[in-house]
Amino acid sequence: MRTWRVGTFSMGASLIMLGLFLFFSKFLGLQLAEVLMAWWPVLLVVLGGEILIYLFLSRQEQPFLKYDFLSIFFVGLIGTAGIIFAVLSSTGVMGKVEDVMAREVRSYNLPNFNYKTDDSIKRVVVRTVGYDMTVEATESKEVSMFGTYRVETAKKTALLKNAQDIVTANQKGDTLYLNFKMLPEDAGLFHSQGILAATLLIPNHLKLEVVGNTDSLSLKPRTITNDWNIDSTSDVTVNVLKNSNLSVETTDVEQLQGKEWNIKEEPKGSDELNATLKNAVYQSGEGKYRIHISNAYDVNLNANQ
Repeated sequence: MRTWRVGTFSMGASLIMLGLFLFFSKFLGLQLAEVLMAWWPVLLVVLGGEILIYLFLSRQEQPFLKYDFLSIFFVGLIGTAGIIFAVLSSTGVMGKVEDVMAREVRSYNLPNFNYKTDDSIKRVVVRTVGYDMTVEATESKEVSMFGTYRVETAKKTALLKNAQDIVTANQKGDTLYLNFKMLPEDAGLFHSQGILAATLLIPNHLKLEVVGNTDSLSLKPRTITNDWNIDSTSDVTVNVLKNSNLSVETTDVEQLQGKEWNIKEEPKGSDELNATLKNAVYQSGEGKYRIHISNAYDVNLNANQ
C-alpha cells in the first residue's frame, strides 16, 4: 500500500500553479518579481490544505503526520524567495532594482532658453556646474542657449520640461545672472550622472564673466566689443580670428597649448605649484578688447580661424 507523505501533493500543485502563473504572465506583461510576490502565499494555502485533507482522510484515532521533507524543502525554498521579493518591494529596493534593469542611455534636446536684453543690462555673469559648454558672441540682442543632454534613465520622456529646470536668470541692476543647475539624477546605490553639452550665445556688446566649476569651456568670441573674464575652469579652448581686435591673457594657468602665446614672467612662489603656473598673452590687432582667463588647468589657443 502506497504511503501518503505530506508535501508531495503540495510540491506538485505548486509547480503546476507556478507554471500557469509564468505562462499567463507573458500575456499580461508581468515581471518575474511580480509573479513571485503575488504567488508565494498560495504555497501556504496548498500545504495547509494538504495537511487538513490528510487528517480528515486518516482513519486512525491518533493520526501521525509523515512528511516528504525533500518536497517541503523545495516548497519552502520557493516560498522564501517570494517572501524576500515581497520584503524588498515593501522597502522600495525592488523598485530601484527594476528601475536600474530597465535603464537605457537616452539623449534629449535641451529646452531652448531665450532672454531678451535691453540697454539697462551691461554685464552677464554665468555660474556653471561642471558641464561642457561653448560660449559664443552674437550680434543678437538676446541671450540664448541650446544643446543636448544624455542621461541613463528608465523613463521614456525628457527629464527637463522647460529651460528653468537647467538654468535660472535673474537681473539685478545692470547685471544678468545665469545660474546653471545639475541634471536630475538618482542619489544612492544606483547613482548615475548625466552629461550635458550646451552652447550659450552672448550679445557681443555685453561684458561677460564666467565662474567655472572644473568644467571644459570653448570660447568663440568672434567680433566681441567688450571684455570677457573666465575664472576657475579646468580646460579652456579659445578660437579667435586673426583679424580680430582683441587680446587673450592668462593668469595662474598650469598648461598652455598653441604657438601664438607670448609667455610673460612666470609667478615666483615658494611652493612647487606656484612655480609651475604660467602667465601669457596673445594679441590680435590693437587688442582693444580683452579675454582674461585665470585659475585654469589647460588653455588651448586656436588663432587660425
